[in-house]
Amino acid sequence: MEPSAGRRELLSGPAHAADLKGRLQREIALTGPLSVADYVTRCLHDPQGGYYATRPAIGPDGDFLTAPTVSQMFGELIGLWLVETWSRMGAPARFQLIEVGPGDGTLMADILRAARVVPALIEACDLTLVEPSGPLRAVQKARLAEAPVTPRWTDSLSAIDGKGPILLVANEVLDCLPARQFERTPDGWAERMVGLDAEGELAFRLGPVGPGFSPPDHDVQPGQVIEQSAAQRAFAGTLAHLLKQHIGAALLIDYGRDTPGPGDTLQALSQHEKVDPLATPGQADLTQWADFPAVLAAAQAAGVSTAPLLTQAEFLTRLGLTVRADRLKSAQPEAAALIDRQVQRLTAPDQMGTLFKVAALYVPDTLTLPAFEVEP
Repeated sequence: MEPSAGRRELLSGPAHAADLKGRLQREIALTGPLSVADYVTRCLHDPQGGYYATRPAIGPDGDFLTAPTVSQMFGELIGLWLVETWSRMGAPARFQLIEVGPGDGTLMADILRAARVVPALIEACDLTLVEPSGPLRAVQKARLAEAPVTPRWTDSLSAIDGKGPILLVANEVLDCLPARQFERTPDGWAERMVGLDAEGELAFRLGPVGPGFSPPDHDVQPGQVIEQSAAQRAFAGTLAHLLKQHIGAALLIDYGRDTPGPGDTLQALSQHEKVDPLATPGQADLTQWADFPAVLAAAQAAGVSTAPLLTQAEFLTRLGLTVRADRLKSAQPEAAALIDRQVQRLTAPDQMGTLFKVAALYVPDTLTLPAFEVEP
């Protein structure tokens, strides 16, 4: 729907272009509360004030860590997974390697370094990075300037137009795809919204449930919140369409739930600390858990096969993380303690080991994927 003249001024007026919080307050005062999903989208992607559009900061000196910035071993093992999967697909002479949400480029740099062990794969590879953030594209270009494969960039997964089978990696992408929130009340369901309090500050409030809500088939007690993400399901559907069109396999790695259930998972991170998600819109990273049951169900409904969900610890261990760590420690004895801490961060239950999950989608259904083989 075309916004009114007043709303267009609120959204794009140059006097308030950088003041995302102020613009959101004025918009809500004029047009009403935002769904949590819409609020998260604005905070992350608003062209003038959104976090990823203007100030993403990844790594030890930024706002949050990802597995690739914890240790090179993570990306190297993903690279070897891709090499083996490419081989099991018949080592096609041309294929598309796609990374969605490449962050600061560390993961792809590590993947390509590991993949150099098979020069034929490098020769066969057409590399596409799906990245809508201008600042992150610049970082990725700098990091991959000497890569053995020259990447091209696109804004969205739906814009992929290359030819050949697909191998795709998406690490911590689903958690950036927002979810609406719904609360069970004694009188029924209500939608959690972002509105204004009596002083005009951003505040959560309950409102009528809007279109698109599906009552859950699991027990939810009054006062509990559930999350439903049309964006995560749509991502799975788009990815399934690509895989059916081209054949291939995709890895989705993220923190999230492996069974349906209640829980308010919205969080904001700034300088590695949790902060109020309503306090400084656009100045902190906002995330919500990946809903793996819904993502896998959407992919299956679209006609692709899915592997059993693994924890990150299971996945990396099956790929040989322990062996890789031992080799690094033998080559760099002075770094042994650091390498042990990195393994702990990636696999320990109280770190990234069990909260993070690894899902795999693939076509044809006869393809077997490394680490996901059914154990006897």
